Amino acid sequence: MYRPNWIEIDGVVNMRDLGGLPTSDGGTVRPHRLIRSDNLQDLPPASVRHLVDVVGVRDVVDLRTHVEVAKEGEGPLLAEPAVRYHHLTMYREDTSESGIPAAERALPWETDERRARGAAERARAASATASAGTDAVADERAEEERRRSHDAFWSEHYLSYLAQRPDSVVAALRAVAASEGASIVHCAAGKDRTGTVVGLALTVVGVPADLVVADFAASAERVAAIMDRLRAKPAYADNLRDKTVAQQSPTTDTMRLLLGALEARYGGALGWLDTQGWTDADTERLRAKLLADAG
Repeated sequence: MYRPNWIEIDGVVNMRDLGGLPTSDGGTVRPHRLIRSDNLQDLPPASVRHLVDVVGVRDVVDLRTHVEVAKEGEGPLLAEPAVRYHHLTMYREDTSESGIPAAERALPWETDERRARGAAERARAASATASAGTDAVADERAEEERRRSHDAFWSEHYLSYLAQRPDSVVAALRAVAASEGASIVHCAAGKDRTGTVVGLALTVVGVPADLVVADFAASAERVAAIMDRLRAKPAYADNLRDKTVAQQSPTTDTMRLLLGALEARYGGALGWLDTQGWTDADTERLRAKLLADAG
């Protein structure tokens, strides 16, 4: 049974170590090698020292957009001489060369959310028209449609990261593989962009799909705290104003859909990575970095 290995330090609410996860071929992910987290901006000095001196963090893979970094800052780990910082945005239109200063731009995913709301409204209207029988049956159908719409939207959203910025996805995995210590992969909430990259990393080294799914969904335990934290931030306050915990919570079906889509379209995560220039040597480096039985 999967149990999240939470790292409980001041300044974050969704940080955990992936160490201890088994692989299908008998290996184990080493502790203090791959860590996932929400935004690191609020880490106080004591937490920075714990991560650098105790956990051994040597690389930070920051998946936030230029907009977020401009509004919130890079975070205190950037100032640590022993830590390398990799900023790898997951959105094609999010560039540092835009004519509009990053701090004045909207969050890139707001367009996706507007599109999803329109699709959900159309689905609800169609369900209401087609519903027959008792109100209870109609309500049950509507709830099932809502759940399917939620999972389908998020899994397609994660696939869009791979379509829009495959360079960032591959660079993130290579940064983890090349790190001389622990790597922290993070975004704002530590569940969507982070969940996609970490899910790929775990899949590549052979962690079974059910455990990849379970780790992904574990962030649901912290969504209320994540939202409270981000609502206090200029970059996210407006976007989160009317959002609910249920709307923002990751589910097991979301990651299953993502892994299933990769399997159907590319023969799995490694098949997709192969289309992006990922090599067997890359896989071996990632395994050697993350697994206790390698190297």
